Amino acid sequence: MDYVLPVSIGILYALLMSLIREPHRRRFNAVMVAGAGAAYLGGGGMGAAEFAFTAVVTYVAYRGLDSWTFIGVGWLLHTAWDIVHHLKGSPLIPFLHDSSLGCAICDPVIALWCFAGGPSLIGLARGRWPAKSAARAHPEPHR
Repeated sequence: MDYVLPVSIGILYALLMSLIREPHRRRFNAVMVAGAGAAYLGGGGMGAAEFAFTAVVTYVAYRGLDSWTFIGVGWLLHTAWDIVHHLKGSPLIPFLHDSSLGCAICDPVIALWCFAGGPSLIGLARGRWPAKSAARAHPEPHR
């Protein structure tokens, strides 16, 4: 298994998401993790557990509408589900045996980016780390 490609896909995902301005970037990513939570519904081979997992990730994604941390948690939950599917032998893409393993490698890269607040990697490359809020950008003086 090539580990470079899944990591590269995770980085490319974060780069592409950097083209979306906040707060839309966070909300869009909440929708993306909800979709990832339903990726195995069409035949993942885990029966009713597929629906239970999708319900949990949907809740986490809903909370992610206002929280990058929840979005990161959603990607880590999907990582765990990818590992279960890989070990069971029911891959995400039926004709690619290691597709769930690749997804399990890619997803934590995205989760780390989310735990960092989903910053614009393009802005970082230009030397700008976006302020989390106006209060942080201009703190009040100490009295």
